[in-house]
Amino acid sequence: MQTDESVVGERSPLMLDRRSRIAEVVRQRGSVRVNELADMFGVTPVTIRNDLAALEREGVLLRDHGGAVALPATSALIAFEQRAGIRLEAKARIGAAAAQFVQPGDTILLDAGTTVVEMVKHLRQRTPLTVVTNALNIVIELRHLSDVQVWMLGGTVNYATFGTLGPLVEQSLGDLVVEKLFLAAESVDSGYGVTDSTIEIAQTKRAMARAARRIILLADSSKWQRRGFIKVLPLESIETIITDTDLPDEERRRIEMAGVQLVLV
Repeated sequence: MQTDESVVGERSPLMLDRRSRIAEVVRQRGSVRVNELADMFGVTPVTIRNDLAALEREGVLLRDHGGAVALPATSALIAFEQRAGIRLEAKARIGAAAAQFVQPGDTILLDAGTTVVEMVKHLRQRTPLTVVTNALNIVIELRHLSDVQVWMLGGTVNYATFGTLGPLVEQSLGDLVVEKLFLAAESVDSGYGVTDSTIEIAQTKRAMARAARRIILLADSSKWQRRGFIKVLPLESIETIITDTDLPDEERRRIEMAGVQLVLV
């Protein structure tokens, strides 16, 4: 039975879950029609058009006549650059705080993400280091630092994040043990933990977590109370969360109840 969006609320978990799944369908297929999505998710074509419009505004896909298409690499690059400029001051503070958790001589794993890039800018006084990463832009940023050994994880390039992913990345991570993982996130919820809307990204993040003794999550407050439809990690598996002071009070309480260290900047 088809439902109307007004029944479930403007930003209900049901709607957020559906949009995450729509984004994954478009990414995997390359293109999809409105009527096909309406049948797939049991909602009206009007609801699907609203979903596609919202996803286009977020830089996830492009609408065309009667449906949507996946972003080409150039558009994905533009979307990445737009995300990098969102909440930049908060990301810079989070990145600076995250760098304080790095000690000279550490072997660290850096996830692909705009906030993690900000962290790299504060590592100059933390060398010598061994850095393992799947992020092309982080490798480029690290060229400015001396006494840093860089391991780049090879795999399929996701231009939306500048990160590599896939079986080759996971296989390489299976052979590694690192002190600390600095993890980025698309969506975080204190009830569901870290989630994502892309299965390959979720699998890569899980492989990173398995390779690390400590997990430190970098996620500004705009990432919270959001849910992708693919679980990445439960909150309890994270040792430290670094975010900004706009984090909702409800999320703060749940994080503290879970016994996770919370750093607000």
